[in-house]
Amino acid sequence: MKAIIVGGGIGGLNAALCFHQFGWEVEILEQAAQLEDIGAGIQISPNGMQVLRVLDIDGQVAATGFCPRATQFRMGQSGRVIMTQNMGQRLEEKWGAPYLHIHRADLVSAMAGALDERCPGALRMETIVTDYGQDSETAWATLDDGTTVEGDIIVGADGIKSAIRTQMLGSEKPRFTGNVAWRAVVPVEKLGRNAPLPVASIWLGEGKHAVTYLLRGGTLANLVGVVERDDWQQESWTEKGTREQAMADFAGWHPTITTLLEQAEHHYRWALFDRDPLDQWVDGRAVLIGDAAHPMLPFMAQGAVQAIEDGYVLARSLAEHGDRDRALRHFFDVRRDRTAAVQKAARRNMRLFHQRTPGGKLGTYGPMWLAGKTAGQEAFDAQLEWLYGHDVTANGTAPLQG
Repeated sequence: MKAIIVGGGIGGLNAALCFHQFGWEVEILEQAAQLEDIGAGIQISPNGMQVLRVLDIDGQVAATGFCPRATQFRMGQSGRVIMTQNMGQRLEEKWGAPYLHIHRADLVSAMAGALDERCPGALRMETIVTDYGQDSETAWATLDDGTTVEGDIIVGADGIKSAIRTQMLGSEKPRFTGNVAWRAVVPVEKLGRNAPLPVASIWLGEGKHAVTYLLRGGTLANLVGVVERDDWQQESWTEKGTREQAMADFAGWHPTITTLLEQAEHHYRWALFDRDPLDQWVDGRAVLIGDAAHPMLPFMAQGAVQAIEDGYVLARSLAEHGDRDRALRHFFDVRRDRTAAVQKAARRNMRLFHQRTPGGKLGTYGPMWLAGKTAGQEAFDAQLEWLYGHDVTANGTAPLQG
């Protein structure tokens, strides 16, 4: 059996490794000329690390990532700590896998390297897919030069602006949230005493918030800053703004934030759009995964992880169910509700992080501060058990092929 995977990002590469894990042949069609060092930090929670462990790339991911000691909520201007919850080794003991921060390019490199070792030549660059087709025996992707690539299924892992989803479901109309996100990565050595602590910090403010954490063994500092504004609505990972624009959005904030923005060489920005859960991810032999199926706001840090879960569940479903239609229905049924719940949680956090009024701040951050003082780690764990404690690899791993 052969899977044709459209898109060579995290979701596509992970899916290819998962299919190979279960004995399938794979071919990835990626339109970019090379896998570039583009992007910023991402967070891989224990539920994602479980999949990477089964794929035997967790060691490399851990070696190039950073394990935070704790997560903190802080006030954006004063830096006052509202709540701290321990992470580090405790989370691995709790949920069987660590919580890591890693540069997107490092994760892509680890996945692409493993794929090249296990399936040499499976990743095809500069390959633009225009549409897909199928019959009772096979499926195929049509390329811009008119040629076709055939397999048993087509996996649309081609992101937010998915051509596979557009053919399957038509053009979408996402809702602009009124938020624009900034992202920047800076060597820690440039930040001096204002470098972020070795924790995941969420800085809260009026109509805006920021997240800081460390990458590459603590040598890089990563920032994502989200601000409410409606004068720019371009949804692109590679669009650049200016240092002056970014600093103006966070003027008067804590030196950890302003120093990082001041020292950053590049200031990327993208408008945040929200989408309702789709009622269809499958069309015969074609199936959507990752952002093509369930784009997520970044406020739960689960976009990459949910794509990683998708790849494993899809490959496992097809391996365990002899009937393809039944396998794809099962995949959609189990993944749709879970990813919709994560989308909902991210939407809720968007509102939680941006309290503007004194009453809203007191009513939101006061209970958080009190919970941090009195509830302990058990309450924190209980709130996240449904997410971090969910192991899609349990009771169904397969031996590594080749």
